[in-house]
Amino acid sequence: MKVLNFGSLNLDYVYQVDRFVRPGETLSARSMALNPGGKGLNQSIALARAGAQVYHGGCVGKGGEALRELLRENGVNTELLLPTGQPQGSAVIQVTPQGENCILLYGGSNQALEEGQIREALGRFQAGDCLVLQNEVNHLPLLVEEGARRGLLVVLNPSPYDERLAKVDFGQLSWLLVNEVEAEQIAGSQDPDTVWKRLHSQYPRLSLVVTLGGQGSAAFRVQESGVEALRQAAVPVRPVDTTAAGDTFTGYFIAGLAQGLALKDAMARASQAAAISVTRPGAAGSIPRQDEVERAVL
Repeated sequence: MKVLNFGSLNLDYVYQVDRFVRPGETLSARSMALNPGGKGLNQSIALARAGAQVYHGGCVGKGGEALRELLRENGVNTELLLPTGQPQGSAVIQVTPQGENCILLYGGSNQALEEGQIREALGRFQAGDCLVLQNEVNHLPLLVEEGARRGLLVVLNPSPYDERLAKVDFGQLSWLLVNEVEAEQIAGSQDPDTVWKRLHSQYPRLSLVVTLGGQGSAAFRVQESGVEALRQAAVPVRPVDTTAAGDTFTGYFIAGLAQGLALKDAMARASQAAAISVTRPGAAGSIPRQDEVERAVL
């Protein structure tokens, strides 16, 4: 199974702060670093480091060529990543000593997708391949619709959650991956069982993963034989920076599905990978490689 990740690339301006800035306040940062990021880039690198055959679709803006090169260095195919005259997408990230973060996004090149580009890229994949999406690029409803029409396994991580998601047909998704905040925004609850019941009643073919930070994660997989449900405990670690934890989990989980792993094994490996990532600063640079994760799981 091939994986196409149609996603964002960002330049991350990361500031270490004692606490998050409040409205009207000026606060000195302890340090600043410029890192590669974006949910799309992070998830593509996680997919590749987990052993998946991954292609990245999207746009590279002015100042973003290093991001393309980083994808290539990590084994991601970038032939579907096209140049645009828009400024490169970026993010301003505050990180506290407790490892918490808050993020301000600028779309830029990530909002420059064209309909023809999307259809041409998707036409290179076959039914049964996987399409991975987030909510940091434009034309998300079209991506979902065209992916489902072609028989692709469509996986959505609906982050950041905003009003644009109301135009997405969740009934065309194969998997929805959310954290507890997104779960409450979509289904009105952070309890995975409640979220599952509410979504399953509306979208009976949709499978679901809810990540719960230190409380682990839960998965509900729809199969012909019924629904497979399980809970995965979190791996106890001391967090340094949680910026790419969710993207690491997503990439490793989808790679596990693509490689035919049992659901419990895909969840366990994704949880271990996310735990390793939060012990390191940065986004893409914190994502562990497959051999490191497998040694930890064993």
